Amino acid sequence: MPLQSIYWKDGKIVIIDQTKLPHTLEYKVLNNLNDVVDAIMKMRVRGAPLLGVTAALALAMVAYQNIDASTDILMKKIFEAGEKLKKTRPTAINLFWAIDRVLRAAENSRNPGKAVIEEALKIFNESIQECLNIAKIGQEVVEDGDILLTHCNTGSLATVVYGTALGIILYAAKLGKKIKVFVTETRPVMQGARLTTYELLNEGIETHLIPDTAVGYTMKKKGIKKVLVGADRILRDGTTYNKIGTYQIAILAKYHNIDFYVVAPTSTFDLKSTREEVKIEERSKDEVIKIYGKLIAPKDVLVFNPAFDETPPELITGIITEYKILKQPLEVNIVELFREVEYVRH
Repeated sequence: MPLQSIYWKDGKIVIIDQTKLPHTLEYKVLNNLNDVVDAIMKMRVRGAPLLGVTAALALAMVAYQNIDASTDILMKKIFEAGEKLKKTRPTAINLFWAIDRVLRAAENSRNPGKAVIEEALKIFNESIQECLNIAKIGQEVVEDGDILLTHCNTGSLATVVYGTALGIILYAAKLGKKIKVFVTETRPVMQGARLTTYELLNEGIETHLIPDTAVGYTMKKKGIKKVLVGADRILRDGTTYNKIGTYQIAILAKYHNIDFYVVAPTSTFDLKSTREEVKIEERSKDEVIKIYGKLIAPKDVLVFNPAFDETPPELITGIITEYKILKQPLEVNIVELFREVEYVRH
């Protein structure tokens, strides 16, 4: 069983503190909303699907702690918590999706406190099953003997368990497929070096860590067959927002005729926003000029530190979801998928 990154326990949230990895596997108890906000902001918990689950459980925590309050006070606290959580990470749509879904459940119930907790736990459990479905469906694109490249971290540490892009790779190994995986370090926070290599090595998979700047040369020299990456937001035309560096990897994959797959659950899709409306999060300059608190650049240098970038649909071979693999034309097939999903749900 892969790592489980988050737990709900007696009205509190327990997470793996991802800032401690790979040196220490440390669990941290989040006792209140401020603890959750701090954990998200400091990236103790991260990854688009996991951020959605964490936000949902945070609302459940608020409901749990105010379960005896009047309905008006309870609703006020839940909605205020939702607004506070929405300000933590502006790009990952799963966080907004989960908050809105839980708030709708509260609004539509005569017992909003109970409804919030139940809906949050439903999101938690659905996320596990979605990732398992993705891992199985994704086997269509991973062959025995493949040499793969992945970026950032998309495994159990980015979800509740299993993962998205990395989940496919881990599941392929479980099925006995002999694969090699090249992992980008993912500057500046090093999620690839710290987290993805940790998960892959934990499963006994041959893992090669490369500098972000070595992607093109690695594709040319090491026989990369496919690229699998995650996503923090996907628009209706297939435009994908993911960890900074994804865009240039997609360009290099196109040049080298390598299939480039985005892997994400349908909760990552944003069918309403335009490219102009998506806010790309910019983070602290300290992430770039310091490593583990040690200065590696002049402290007065100006820094541009976007956390995500935008990959246009024409660079994407397909998008792997918990329902199916969406091929080109992405805009047509994304809309069709959501029509099918809505039909099944209703």
